[in-house]
Amino acid sequence: MTEKIAAPQPEGWWQEPPRWLGRGVLLVLAMVAAFQVVMWLFDGLSTLLGIVFLAWMFGISIEPMVNRLERRGWRRGLATGLVMLMMTLAVLGFTAAFGALLVQQVVQLFGALPSLVAQGVDWVNRTFGTHFVAGHIVDSLGLTSARVQQIVANLTPGVVGLVASVFGLVFQAFTLLLFAFYASAEGPKLRRTVSSWFPPKQQQVIATVWAIAVDKTGGYVVSRLVLAALSSLLTGIFLLLLGVPYWLPLAIWTGLVSQFIPTIGTYLAIALPALIALSVQPLDAVWVVLFGTGYQQVENYLFAPRVTARTMQIHPAVAFGAVIAGAALFGPVGALVSIPVVAAAQALVETYGHRYELIAEENQAVTAIRPPRPPRQSRRRLPRRRRT
Repeated sequence: MTEKIAAPQPEGWWQEPPRWLGRGVLLVLAMVAAFQVVMWLFDGLSTLLGIVFLAWMFGISIEPMVNRLERRGWRRGLATGLVMLMMTLAVLGFTAAFGALLVQQVVQLFGALPSLVAQGVDWVNRTFGTHFVAGHIVDSLGLTSARVQQIVANLTPGVVGLVASVFGLVFQAFTLLLFAFYASAEGPKLRRTVSSWFPPKQQQVIATVWAIAVDKTGGYVVSRLVLAALSSLLTGIFLLLLGVPYWLPLAIWTGLVSQFIPTIGTYLAIALPALIALSVQPLDAVWVVLFGTGYQQVENYLFAPRVTARTMQIHPAVAFGAVIAGAALFGPVGALVSIPVVAAAQALVETYGHRYELIAEENQAVTAIRPPRPPRQSRRRLPRRRRT
């Protein structure tokens, strides 16, 4: 009687799974759950995170002034409080002097936008013989009567809405100032605390990165604000003397847009005042354009070199791309802080990067066309023999 030998069973999916499979599945599920929780927290705390980031930017913007007062013997907390107090008083003084006028003119400007566009289109049709339809342009711009009424209603809420809006703005401003105060007053202590978590080799890198971020980012923000204030002041005076309506919001628009939107900011800034002046008096639009062009040259050659002497100069294409990317990722806050972040990153690259010297362009061209000949070996001449 022969004994049957069992045939080996083929390997298949029914075999016992490896031990690491269960742990891997649990790890993947835990990572997905953690990602979902982080995204939920980010969505819920996006407003607070934006305020904290703006407060940090504001804190490092005033840190150079705080450091200067500290070197003169002031305590850091007292110096920070003094700088923030002076800036708060300046904002409150501007609000007290022009706040009501600014709100009134902004509301009137939004309410008059459809008629202003229609008047501008009629002037273009009469002057250049075109046949544009004002109603189509107003509808394409979203300036319908219902939309304008909604905007005006949002700008002029009722008593309850006004109180709630004021309370919300005051709370957000207080939160921003509080975080900014600690970011500036406790800056050295925070830097030492962060450095203590790293070995000694990385502590010098952290100190250098922190110093570059404070110097370049703070200097850039301060210089932009100074240039925006100068542009708003001079533009407002010119528009007021020229008799252009809504001169105050137009001046603030021109100053902010021309300084914080690179490359095309100057043209966008002067286009709106020119269009408003065109709808009232066409000749005034020409004067507005001439003033904007002339002031841009004065700023480029007189104001900007002195104000931005210690700040990082960024290529216009890089700055424009940074604004678009920041606006796409984080909205208006991202567009506002994108250029300072790029300035700090560029400063870090300049500090730790390595560049090589370029050979002359003429040598590059000659080498590309005709490779250099190898050097000839020198032949030693033998002395002649004299005949005997």
